[in-house]
Amino acid sequence: MNEIYFYKLTGAGNDFIFFDKKEFLSLYVSPLAIKKLCDRRFGIGADGIIIIQDRDNYNFEMQYFNADGSTGSLCANGARCAIWFAEKTNRLRDKKAKFISNGDEYSGEVISEELIKFNLNPPAKSKFNFRIKAADQLIKADFIDTGSQHVIIDINDVLIEPQNPLSYFNSISDFPVYQLGREIRYHKDFAPAGTNVNFYTIHDDKILIRTYERGVEDETLACGTGSVATALSAFFKKKIFLPITLITWGGETLIVNFDVENQNVSNVTLTGPAKIVFKGKISGNFFTITE
Repeated sequence: MNEIYFYKLTGAGNDFIFFDKKEFLSLYVSPLAIKKLCDRRFGIGADGIIIIQDRDNYNFEMQYFNADGSTGSLCANGARCAIWFAEKTNRLRDKKAKFISNGDEYSGEVISEELIKFNLNPPAKSKFNFRIKAADQLIKADFIDTGSQHVIIDINDVLIEPQNPLSYFNSISDFPVYQLGREIRYHKDFAPAGTNVNFYTIHDDKILIRTYERGVEDETLACGTGSVATALSAFFKKKIFLPITLITWGGETLIVNFDVENQNVSNVTLTGPAKIVFKGKISGNFFTITE
């Protein structure tokens, strides 16, 4: 294995390194290699790695790995990128996708050039209006599992100075996403797996959102499952109208829609941009790294 091709894709600023098993059937990427490939200074740089392979009775199978080498949760922006990649590699018919990720079946479609809709399963678990101790205060929060676990916090419920009840944040740009997100991500209430943490505010009927992502261990420019979780929280608590527009930290737009009947959620969709940034090649020796 002298050289192997990779593809760099981005979904609303959430970026991924793609490998196509059609090009190398026996490809294996170790957790240590994943960490090195995703490193933004010494590797290619990405929020995660996605391996696409053919699968009987489906258009493809998507294997997703976080930047730290872990796996197991859904990546919705990664799924949208995978649908677009499958379209560009002639795996789709009529721009419709049915695929497997982490053992679960999903679907989606290409709406237009670089605009992709992904259909999520209904939330697996939700909890509203609990309080979590962080930043020396009790912060009101929601928890929703949209395929990946998410805490959702309205920045207007967080104090700048815990001793001053009037010192609320009024700008998402100034919010300490990394510091507070990291504290809550590792909070004992969510041990041992941890959680993703989303912070938001509503402006002109749009949600402005920032996310600290578990597995990346940093803020990302967008998070698909986090955007869906935040839209659900805002819908039930803030009475925002469907479909819901979210503006990511990277400045891109994501649209979340769903049906609600008797408080039950179904037909959840995430629509937004996905594109191939570039194609490159890397030495095959990179993949022989062992722990």
